[in-house]
Amino acid sequence: MNIAFKAAETEEAQRALDVLLNQHSQSTIEDADVIVALGGDGFMLETMHATLEHDLPIYGMNLGTVGFLLNAFEPNHLEERIETAQPIDLYPLRMRARLSDGSIRNGLGINDVYIFRETRQAASLAIDIDGVCRLPQLTCDGVLIATPAGSTAYNSSAHGPILPVGANLLALTPISPFRPRRWRGALLPARSRFTIRVLDPHKRPVSAVADFTEVRDVLEVDVWEDRSKAIRLLFDPEHNLEERILKEQFIP
Repeated sequence: MNIAFKAAETEEAQRALDVLLNQHSQSTIEDADVIVALGGDGFMLETMHATLEHDLPIYGMNLGTVGFLLNAFEPNHLEERIETAQPIDLYPLRMRARLSDGSIRNGLGINDVYIFRETRQAASLAIDIDGVCRLPQLTCDGVLIATPAGSTAYNSSAHGPILPVGANLLALTPISPFRPRRWRGALLPARSRFTIRVLDPHKRPVSAVADFTEVRDVLEVDVWEDRSKAIRLLFDPEHNLEERILKEQFIP
């Protein structure tokens, strides 16, 4: 098995890398069968972005804090663990933002895409779904669109629903909504196309963020799921991502 190891810059992750390189050869990304990522959830997200075009499965081992997207670190029997791991395919969100200067910026969100106010003024937004205006005005700090994998992160902190992997749904969740007060978001089919329009961009400027891409002073943001780019993660059977997401819904 040809393994390409990727490790975070932390001392713990680098020590773990040294241990594994004493047991296994390091393959280049071009020759690898699998990527082994050593770090926390943030580093795992970086690895997914950096290796997206290589279409390789990623087996992560937790050398960070939460480790929601990773397996437990254990240096022994690595190849056997990878061979028996269960695959989960994740699909990222594409973001296309039109800025106030007329330029277009694109981004990729594996967890989520969100629009957020830039100043003390609340944002004023309109939300279109598949070309139909569903919410003509939302006054809020922002709004986010989350994938199932990302639904346990910022989306959950914003009181959005946690989505099972494979549900073919996306969560549309307001961030600190002021008007309408009772709107708590929506669950939409994964095939939906979202357009967020900024109603008062001069007085109430907003930014758009897709994972590591942030753009300021946006006028309009289109978001859709990209089914042509599956990201395959590998999990030990006892650490299956579907089971973890299910458990998250019952944590008090």
